[in-house]
Amino acid sequence: MFSPRHRTGAAIVLALTVASLATACAAGPPPAPLPTESVAGTPSAPAPEVSPTPTVDASTPDPTCETLIGPEIVADFESVGWSSQAEPLRVGDRTVDDGLQCVWADFEGPAGDHLQMFGWGRMPEDEASEAQAWLVSQGWIREDSEEGIYITTPKGTAIVVDDDGYGMTYLFGDGWVKFADTRQGLLLIEWPPA
Repeated sequence: MFSPRHRTGAAIVLALTVASLATACAAGPPPAPLPTESVAGTPSAPAPEVSPTPTVDASTPDPTCETLIGPEIVADFESVGWSSQAEPLRVGDRTVDDGLQCVWADFEGPAGDHLQMFGWGRMPEDEASEAQAWLVSQGWIREDSEEGIYITTPKGTAIVVDDDGYGMTYLFGDGWVKFADTRQGLLLIEWPPA
């Protein structure tokens, strides 16, 4: 049993708490923020808009490393001594039958981690669903969007990330999949041609 002195102290604390809560709930609108001094920074260019990918059909030719991305990007890579190596596009342990992955780097120079990867392939809906489910089961993150379904490595686990913190990313669309070593890198893929 509490002594009268402790009961009185507890009652005072309880009364003050109730009064404080009542005052906080009845308070008027918060004060307007004080004006702050702004510092002019370097303007940043708006993110490029993602345009819908053209429809892929049987008459669409197969891409090459030089046609998968824009000619300006190819010229930039070549101007610094980079070349490409083509390999099959993979989603996890699955090889995309009609897929191409290109690794752009300076293969003649010293070994390093300076490279970029781009991929594209035809993928039927059932295979795409299985591939997405497998990636998610491995901890990859799924994000639905107007462009399609993005599946990207979990933040904090990617070796290379873009300005938004995204590493390797797949974009699944209607009958196709794109891949890049960063989500922003997907914007450089210009396949299929419009």
